[in-house]
Amino acid sequence: MVKTADTNQQLIITHNIWKIYKLGRHEVPALCGISFTIAKNEFVAIMGPSGSGKSTLMNIIGCLDTPTRGEYYLNNRLVSEMSENELAYIRNQEIGFVFQVFNLLPRATAFHNVELPLIYKGASKKEREEKVRRALEMVEMEHRAHHRPSELSGGERQRIAIARALVNEPSLLLADEPTGNLDSKTGQEIMKLFHKIHQQGNTILLVTHDREIANQAQRIIFLRDGKIEDEIRKEQL
Repeated sequence: MVKTADTNQQLIITHNIWKIYKLGRHEVPALCGISFTIAKNEFVAIMGPSGSGKSTLMNIIGCLDTPTRGEYYLNNRLVSEMSENELAYIRNQEIGFVFQVFNLLPRATAFHNVELPLIYKGASKKEREEKVRRALEMVEMEHRAHHRPSELSGGERQRIAIARALVNEPSLLLADEPTGNLDSKTGQEIMKLFHKIHQQGNTILLVTHDREIANQAQRIIFLRDGKIEDEIRKEQL
């Protein structure tokens, strides 16, 4: 049985998370005792310079990597006790990923790119059609459903990537530098979309190096040298 936490209010609980890489005889710590919580329907940004541990932490939160020690609970379940099948289910169903590089299939239409997680899930054709349509409407891209990525602008491709992340109605939307490949105007349009998604009840964790982007979250967690250096809530900004 997978161990559970004793709270129903927090979507994410990390306690004393360490990640240590071994390089020959040397140990290189990437994360050093990270502890924080993220409540359901919270919008949180993680900031820090290169080498601060942002990507390592994101990979652990996204169940793409495991900590060397410490505990990580997602939806009150201890991730380290999950089987490979359970982790695969979590990555497909519970977490929606949005990356700086859009990771769209170049020969597939926008519709098919958004549909892929539902195919992996084994959803029926009718369910796939309904959910893809809703996801495309959410990001205002239903009119581009039959276009391929090469026929879309950078902002449109990111909207399709966000629709794909949302199509399974995940508990957590995890965005890694989602505006990094976009000009400032398009980046702000994508942030407006994230606010819309948040207002509809989604929990968002956004990793960024851009203070202007981070300031739009409810809370900013600052990392430096694998540790939490500071934490600021929106009312303090």
